[in-house]
Amino acid sequence: MRKLAAAFALMASPALATGLQIEVEGEGANGTITVDLLEDVAPKHVEQIAALAAEGQYDGVVFHRVIDGFMAQTGDVEFGKLGGNMAAAGRGGSSRPDLPAEFSDIPFDRGVVGMARAQNPNSANSQFFIMFDPGHFLNGQYTVVGKVTGGMDVVDQIKRGKGQNGSVVGQPDVMKKVTVTE
Repeated sequence: MRKLAAAFALMASPALATGLQIEVEGEGANGTITVDLLEDVAPKHVEQIAALAAEGQYDGVVFHRVIDGFMAQTGDVEFGKLGGNMAAAGRGGSSRPDLPAEFSDIPFDRGVVGMARAQNPNSANSQFFIMFDPGHFLNGQYTVVGKVTGGMDVVDQIKRGKGQNGSVVGQPDVMKKVTVTE
């Protein structure tokens, strides 16, 4: 009986998630983005993202850095909540530990989801980005965690930021609700 309960608990674990449904709202984008998580490529990163999503940590988090022709970044569960101090968005992570890099040979093509990090390759935590266009200069430098399988039209509509850093001015688009899928 104990083995059966343990097996059931493992099956219900967000670590076994295969994807995310991201409901986006804002001045630019409105709709659903579907992401296939690559648990075989980056198991530790996928486990962390799925756990944060299952806990509702991503709900209400803004797209704080959006660079046209490059990518849209979100996932700062510490400072990136809508209504918070947007000047600090992008500087935080979660209460979970940073992750060691899980680099792969998957190229950063349009629709690829990668983990954001600081200068240290082993500093990814909760933030991630979705590629608008190929960015092969990122290959082997950042962890690939997934691929958009639906809603690239929604990704394309995310409100763009200003300047070289892509900081969103005014009201940023927000991940209203992020749900783990199996």
